[in-house]
Amino acid sequence: MVGKDCYAVFGYPIKHSKSPRIHQLFAEQTQQVIEYTAQEIPAERFGESVKAFFSQGGKGLNCTLPLKELAWAFADITTKRAELSKAVNTLLIQDDDRILGDNTDGCGLITDLTINHGISLEASRILILGAGGACRGILAPILERSPRQLILANRTRQKASDLAAEFCLFGDVEGSGFAELKGQQFDLIINATSASLNDELPPLEDDILAKDGVCYDLAYGNRPTAFVRWGVEQKAKKSLDGLGMLVEQAAEAFFLWRKIRPQTQPVIDVLNAARRFVSEVKGE
Repeated sequence: MVGKDCYAVFGYPIKHSKSPRIHQLFAEQTQQVIEYTAQEIPAERFGESVKAFFSQGGKGLNCTLPLKELAWAFADITTKRAELSKAVNTLLIQDDDRILGDNTDGCGLITDLTINHGISLEASRILILGAGGACRGILAPILERSPRQLILANRTRQKASDLAAEFCLFGDVEGSGFAELKGQQFDLIINATSASLNDELPPLEDDILAKDGVCYDLAYGNRPTAFVRWGVEQKAKKSLDGLGMLVEQAAEAFFLWRKIRPQTQPVIDVLNAARRFVSEVKGE
């Protein structure tokens, strides 16, 4: 790793990762000379692979599924937001050779919602679907925006209730089962389940989205996810996937590593144009 500062994303699987392209665009834009690669690393090889990467001169890592919890445990020190989420998606080697772990997912989501799409969270009725690791990473940043109501809905109600109790110091949040949502309406519904990875939809009533409500799926793909399509059917004001969040969390990681903040909208535009092209080629 001589010459360029080296960075990488570890995950399993990883071949479809957009992170190398994103960071290449960031580097070109900010005139930074770096190399960023995607490496397929199974969970059982995570620790040894991280040690090898940094011992060979690597400067920073991103970690995606299923490695975020392992990265949290591996880091020598963690930021407050990483500690809250118990997951790390960004590792940085410090001057004293200690490894700092951070989680940039929550701030990436907030930036995409509020800055890129002009969606206000203050005094909003918000529903988050799922109570797993993806939900943990976004809960505190959302609660800090003072929504009127925040409900976590999960197939296992107790898991949602336990997570809500853990984060109640940051604001009013409660757990719920899906059946208990009947008759309620929300201004913003965020899908933090893994259902979209299988092109499936969480069990939702058709009248649960308020007029001019917004749907946001943390997942993304080259075609609209099942949840994004559902939002369109429900006449959502906006029905969005997580591509913008992906770019924004990457920008935060890039800033941690390089101390320079790239512009994200040009990169989002490039990725959106690329996936529209893919859809057109496939005739979708």
